Amino acid sequence: MTVIVLTNCPPGLRGFLTRWLLEISPGVFVGDPSARVRDVLWEEVRQYAGQGRALLTHSTDNEQGFTFRTHDHAWQPIDHEGLTLIHRPSAGPPPGAAPEKPGWSNASKRRRFGRR
Repeated sequence: MTVIVLTNCPPGLRGFLTRWLLEISPGVFVGDPSARVRDVLWEEVRQYAGQGRALLTHSTDNEQGFTFRTHDHAWQPIDHEGLTLIHRPSAGPPPGAAPEKPGWSNASKRRRFGRR
């Protein structure tokens, strides 16, 4: 089983994938092509995705029973002791946010030293 998920990709790429896979929802394609066809499809997706993102997952003979590949995703697959996990980038403070001040907060000072 193969699943390809496209986000913000050209409509022509979606039409190209419908030749071999079934589009069950906008941008979600499923099917059971051979490994050779799957690899050719993935190379076409990577070449013509433009500014979009793509995710390919397919069944394979490993502990999880599947594997996946990403194209232009912020979340990256990593290998952790034989299991493929997703590494999500840490969300830092929002741009323009004031940095936290070091030391005790006013509320904790009031609790510790009494109301003033």
